[in-house]
Amino acid sequence: MAETHVLFVEDDDVIREATQLALERDGFVVTAAPDGLTGLERFRANRPDIALLDVMVPGLDGVSLCRRIRDESTVPVIMLSARADSIDVVLGLEAGADDYVTKPFDGAVLVARIRAVLRRFGHASGPGGTPAAPAAGEAPGSDGPLRFGDLEVDPEGMEVRKAGAPVALTPTEMRLLLEFSAAPGTVLSRDRLLERVWDYGWGGDTRVVDVHVQRLRGKIGQDRIETVRGFGYKLKG
Repeated sequence: MAETHVLFVEDDDVIREATQLALERDGFVVTAAPDGLTGLERFRANRPDIALLDVMVPGLDGVSLCRRIRDESTVPVIMLSARADSIDVVLGLEAGADDYVTKPFDGAVLVARIRAVLRRFGHASGPGGTPAAPAAGEAPGSDGPLRFGDLEVDPEGMEVRKAGAPVALTPTEMRLLLEFSAAPGTVLSRDRLLERVWDYGWGGDTRVVDVHVQRLRGKIGQDRIETVRGFGYKLKG
């Protein structure tokens, strides 16, 4: 099995070096960068499997770097933020990040989150790539495309069309839509979505779900996913 290549962008020398050593001990190949512009250059040169981006880095901040990466790639991105309640967390998710970790973080927790993201991406989503087919029991299968009004979802081909036009989704957005399309009209709680899509076996931040639902709505139609206040979300059949 090929080694997983991590891009790690962090301006604090101590944190960057210590985290790089910890990740390398766990078998990851790490390319580190002290600022956003260097991080973008190294992303383009090395094409990593996953990117860890600190929000507050000089030159090109982590949120802007995430947007630049997302313009070019569906590679998974985890944001690192100093405060769990920071608006930077939401901005990072809105920019296209798949998850975030709050600093200071335990090395084992960071590794667990990296592996959780890679599992749901099937470790097959490189730059310009598409998500791997869902593992059994993780996401729905189908004998053919599913249709919801002008929205067509093909779970086998991992393709989505709206009014006949292809819709580009990140792997996380695709897995989220697959969960909804497996049970149209059924209310799915944020906790269930965190468990099924983000592979959280523990309590997670529901803002991750809310922001991804908003991003998904922006691509498939604002009225396609309905908010059921106090319970969660459901896909209109």
